[in-house]
Amino acid sequence: MMKGIYDVPHFIKTLKYDVRIVMSIPEITTNGKTKKLKGQQLRPPRDAPVSWYATDALETMKKYGAIYLSPFSHRLAEDIDNPELQRLRCRVNYHALRFKPNIMKTSSEIVNKLRSEGHFMSIHLRFELDMLAFAGCFDIFKPQEQKILWKYREEHFAEKELIPMKIRLKGKCPLTPEEVGFILRAMGFDNRTRIYLASGELFGGKRFMKPFKTMFPRLENHSTVGPGKLEENTQGLAGSAVDYMVCLLSDIFMPTYDGPSNFANNLMGHRMYYGFRTTITPNRKALAPILIDRMEGRHIGFERIRRVMSNTHFGAPHKRVHPESFYTNSWPECFCQTDAKNHADRCPPDNINDVLESQFQSEEEMEEARASNQTDPSSQIEELTI
Repeated sequence: MMKGIYDVPHFIKTLKYDVRIVMSIPEITTNGKTKKLKGQQLRPPRDAPVSWYATDALETMKKYGAIYLSPFSHRLAEDIDNPELQRLRCRVNYHALRFKPNIMKTSSEIVNKLRSEGHFMSIHLRFELDMLAFAGCFDIFKPQEQKILWKYREEHFAEKELIPMKIRLKGKCPLTPEEVGFILRAMGFDNRTRIYLASGELFGGKRFMKPFKTMFPRLENHSTVGPGKLEENTQGLAGSAVDYMVCLLSDIFMPTYDGPSNFANNLMGHRMYYGFRTTITPNRKALAPILIDRMEGRHIGFERIRRVMSNTHFGAPHKRVHPESFYTNSWPECFCQTDAKNHADRCPPDNINDVLESQFQSEEEMEEARASNQTDPSSQIEELTI
């Protein structure tokens, strides 16, 4: 999967000062027979502490020679009392992980084309079958649509009592396209606003998009503004990769559902990491009573929306408070300080790559020397004689 859309050589090169990465597991020879070493599957607990990897995982790896971790998502605790490990996470997410050159090129062309006409906003519209079925917000759909949502939920998610209005009041429902448009209008955006939509196939068809298009007719996506057909054989991920980069580079980004959405959460963290770029994050729980009033036909003014939205951070630095994710907000761990009292928090020198390369070369030379001593018969005889 990683080979499909990611620049693997760049990943390995970027992390070579932190960890040695190989493309395949080495073969082993026992009793004169050579065979491929097989990794032992290990299931890490969700949000496992570092100590679990230093004990259980390490012991299993020593026993079998290699392990593979499955499942892999959310298998390390977010809050770790080790600043350097947190910084390593940021080096992986924001430096090492990079899409292939063709994806980066396509993304750049789209951004340049959009920006040639002025500033533009990107919106991650998470109003697709899987997320709506997960959230359980079925009450706004027609009976036939509700059947489809229920069927998908029963096939993919654990059984759970669902009361849509309670879910909505908790702010757990994805915003509808019309609600997104209403919020943006309340904030002062008008029909001249250029918007790039990052989304899959929207559930419910055109009737949900029509009010939004009426408010904001200048809509684009990677199909309408892109240079051509995206590369195949990436299991449909090339379009999502382009969407990610365009959202990252847009002047303003707005996620409409940041629940279990890795796309939105990672983007918010990525935009903060690269210069605290403006991000509009609606507080769905605070907005819920207002949007329910509107859904039930009661008249509401823009002022109620504006009061809620004025309390958002808009991508500015702020201390992370549970349940906010480290991947959404890595401040302050991943941000160096020019006048830090603690040496570990200081910004690296301008020639940091030269320093790391020198250390890396020294370590490799030491390893080569040790390996040479272990395999050189004369050196072993000399040691015995001494």
